[in-house]
Amino acid sequence: MSKIIASAGIRGAHKIIDRAEKKWNEAMEKFGATQEVAFPNTGYYLPIIYGITGMAVKTLEDMKPVFERCRDLLPPIPAENHHLPYLGPALDAGMAAFFAEECEEAIRYIEEPDFYLSAEEPDEAHPWLGAADDIILRKRGVEFVDGTAPGFAAILGAAPSKEIASEIALELQKKNLYVFMASEDHGTCFAKQLVEAGVQVGWNTRLVPFGPDTSATVYAIGFATRAAMSFGGVKPGDFRKILLYNKNRIFAFAMTLGEVTDEWYANGVGAVNYGFPVIADTPIPEILPTGICTYEHVVSNIPHNEIVSKAIEVRGLKVQVAEVPVPVAYGPAFEGERVRGEDIYAEMGGGRTQAVELVQMKDMNAVEDGKIELVGPDLKDVEPGAKLPLAIYVEVAGRKMQEDFEPILERQIHHLINYAQGTMHIGQRDIAWVRVSKSAVEKGFELKHFGSILHAKFHQDFNTILDKVQVTVYTDKDKVDEITQLARDTYKVRDERIEGMTDEGTDMYYSCTLCQSFAPTHVCVISPERTGLCGAYNWLDCKAAFEINPTGPNQPVEKGELLDERLGRYQGINDFVYSASRQKIESYNLYSIMEEPMTTCGCCECIAAVLPMCNGIMTVDRDHRGETPCGMKFTTLAGTIGGGVSTPGFVGHSKYYITQRKFIRAEGGIQRMIWMPKRLKEEIMPRLKALCEELGIPDFPDKIADETVGITEEEIYPWLEEKGHPALTMDPIM
Repeated sequence: MSKIIASAGIRGAHKIIDRAEKKWNEAMEKFGATQEVAFPNTGYYLPIIYGITGMAVKTLEDMKPVFERCRDLLPPIPAENHHLPYLGPALDAGMAAFFAEECEEAIRYIEEPDFYLSAEEPDEAHPWLGAADDIILRKRGVEFVDGTAPGFAAILGAAPSKEIASEIALELQKKNLYVFMASEDHGTCFAKQLVEAGVQVGWNTRLVPFGPDTSATVYAIGFATRAAMSFGGVKPGDFRKILLYNKNRIFAFAMTLGEVTDEWYANGVGAVNYGFPVIADTPIPEILPTGICTYEHVVSNIPHNEIVSKAIEVRGLKVQVAEVPVPVAYGPAFEGERVRGEDIYAEMGGGRTQAVELVQMKDMNAVEDGKIELVGPDLKDVEPGAKLPLAIYVEVAGRKMQEDFEPILERQIHHLINYAQGTMHIGQRDIAWVRVSKSAVEKGFELKHFGSILHAKFHQDFNTILDKVQVTVYTDKDKVDEITQLARDTYKVRDERIEGMTDEGTDMYYSCTLCQSFAPTHVCVISPERTGLCGAYNWLDCKAAFEINPTGPNQPVEKGELLDERLGRYQGINDFVYSASRQKIESYNLYSIMEEPMTTCGCCECIAAVLPMCNGIMTVDRDHRGETPCGMKFTTLAGTIGGGVSTPGFVGHSKYYITQRKFIRAEGGIQRMIWMPKRLKEEIMPRLKALCEELGIPDFPDKIADETVGITEEEIYPWLEEKGHPALTMDPIM
């Protein structure tokens, strides 16, 4: 190992630990030893320290043994003329630097509680996001497990210009990598350069501004450490497995842009512990032999137009990028991009105009593969800010295609269009909402490119069932209205197929274990009258998914012997759940919230909770950010019960399930519902009214409280009494 790098890294670690320990002593004097410390809304305490050492840092006092460990690990600065080999000591120094920086960042949360914004996107007042909370970890971390995001680039410093910064970021996005940003170089940083260049930053675009200081690097390394414990099942303190998990599973690398300081060297050798190599744009010394990393450890003086490809090569990352014939960048990294305000060139749907999408199966000879047509005005025919009607009509044919597969393909339109840089797609069916940005139009994007995307991706993703794909994009209002009516007729037939089914009418339910990558014990059992927790799958969808992929996460489950009709308890389901949960969950009931309810994962659309004072239940969906009568926001509920456990009094569910007949039937069904967010109630109102009329309680929707009534049980109870809510006179729920 290069003496220069080792010496600089060890020297940098000394500086970091001295600075952090001084800050800790000042905090002890100011706040006291019992002052709690944490990264907000996260588990695993200070995750690098907890993961590598097993030490749970809960208070300032708990940092004392951490700094003692840092001093034990910290080697002396190598002598100028006589020196020993540096590999082990330098790596120890890098890890000690991470421990000290993590303490330093935790103290910042005490001293400056508003410095970091706990959200997915920064704002002007709060440009730094700090530690990713557990909801983000679950949501984003699973992408590292399923391959949607093969790895991340941890960038320190700044590019020579904002144009070069945006080019590097775009190339990383095209490779589906996350970009974690920290530190400054000569007064600026990579994240600021991207904002100045008009690039959207945040978790939604995979460009994450952790913080302005080098110490913010611990948020990237901490994310990787948490991933090993959360998704890899590695126990805290088992440092060898944590480091190997990251070397073998999290394909990350560090990229330094600008003058490499001693502190950067310390963080660099710390990253090498995890198998993350360092790629620099400056002529620093290199460490070319392999050993800890898959290939080289430090590679330097790489031109900016080659630095991304070189980093991927050195990390040993195999990136598969789907080639889609569109003039803009394309990939999952752009799915969360937002097109807003002055950047909107054209808008379709979203209540401004009608927008609809429909996939239909046709005979083989009725579909011309690759035929893409636009009927109506294109983007070049309208002025910026235009509002157009839109219908995306996809006709497919294949020897193994079935009508049951239509909604599965249709649901993919949302993701596939969103993958195009400069487009935004929200909703589905006949309530779609699409925007195209000015920058996309400047690059040559046309509405026909929606068809190019769907043709290419349907063939790539569903080639086992599809042989031909034909797409017609309509912006002519009369044709859009015509396709909308066709679509609604089709949706009605599809919905009636599941509406007409009952749980008693089939002996076969289906599982969904897709979320086990981040909730290892969660097993979703989907029946005709109980849709999946995430809202993405009903019984027919699972049946079709199983036929498309017989070895996938949707497997048939025989109900077996009926053990309790009221609870929805079956021997066959319990046997499957016990096996699929790795023998962690022995049994659960499909229709109860109080007695062994179904396990809940972090992907659920809603979470229901018992409100004992009101003798009923509430539910809250993930889009509601406010407080609820159970005393917890959705994020807190999801973090508490969303890890794949069965929690009496709480259960995750889909929006659609609220208006299905088996909704918490064991406790009395929909009549137990006493509170839900106003927006959610309005969203499900048509189906809610239909269900209540069927049950003979047509005025019941007006008796459900929302946040305009109150957000505590004490506030809503008098209102429920005034309305004569039936839950108040039902048998005690507890």
